[in-house]
Amino acid sequence: MNLSDFDYNLPEELIAQTPIPKRDNSKLLLLNKETGDIEHKHFNNIIDELNAGDVLVLNDTKVIPARLIGSKVDTNAVIELLLLKDLGNNIWECLSRPAKRLKIGTTIKFSDKLSAKVIEKLDEGLVRVELLYNGILMEILDELGEMPLPPYIHEKLKDKDRYQTVYAKNIGSAAAPTAGLHFTKELLKDIEDKGVEVLFVTLHVGLGTFRPVEVENVLEHHMHSEYYQMSEYTAEELNKAKSENRKIYAVGTTSTRVLETIAHKYNEFKECSGNTDIFIYPGFEFKAINGLITNFHLPKSTLLMLVSALSSRDKILNAYNEAIKNNYRFFSFGDSMFIK
Repeated sequence: MNLSDFDYNLPEELIAQTPIPKRDNSKLLLLNKETGDIEHKHFNNIIDELNAGDVLVLNDTKVIPARLIGSKVDTNAVIELLLLKDLGNNIWECLSRPAKRLKIGTTIKFSDKLSAKVIEKLDEGLVRVELLYNGILMEILDELGEMPLPPYIHEKLKDKDRYQTVYAKNIGSAAAPTAGLHFTKELLKDIEDKGVEVLFVTLHVGLGTFRPVEVENVLEHHMHSEYYQMSEYTAEELNKAKSENRKIYAVGTTSTRVLETIAHKYNEFKECSGNTDIFIYPGFEFKAINGLITNFHLPKSTLLMLVSALSSRDKILNAYNEAIKNNYRFFSFGDSMFIK
């Protein structure tokens, strides 16, 4: 498989820069993964596509307002840090810009409440820093930090909550699990009232979200690793659903990666946590999910490969072309797709 096999042409004006006013008013493209048949709906119609007994699995990670703009204490040079991973004892792995201006021992000041001291330099702009602060760190980040929006979004986000799902709970992501942004609390309640079981897993979205695939031979790509966890309750309910041949639908590629990681490792679901670097591309055998609710992904991305594995490359690219013809909005704040 070549990287160029997963390319498509997207008009720039279809890259969504802001969220639409109401989450569940986004467009919804229904794709039959076997036949390639397509229907056009709106996201609040998703309830009509789900049946009593179906299981919907969502990622309850919460995005840290992790983008910090500060200055070097000695020179006042402007430095940007993106907090990626809490390593414990106030040590964080970060993406820095410009990285070349940082040396071990450099202190970056963000406010009177928060500074960061560089303790290690890694490859590709990564550094490890010790955070020095007065107060409660998450409260300080809420006050000072910006949401770490992807580089293709150029508009400023007016409401931080619009880059969080309404069910976000476990703090730790550097980017939102964007397939879930379309759900409202009301829609989720209506779905549950219909008899659909709603379950949660956690996967903290990390640096890989910002990293493009840079090798032409897809199989040579090194996947990023991300932390996940599944509770005992979720595992038990999923095993029960499987034994009863009920449909399991993942909300987002992140939930998919958790479910398939665990199913492939244990041949069942179980309470566990760890780090996964699972790489899903055409030819992959799905053991966990029957379908997927997801956004429209970047050309040449591992996420486009994942959705192609669930259906086929040709059917997915055909659906993307239909979405382009119908002026769907793409990427993080864009419209949605249900592959079933």
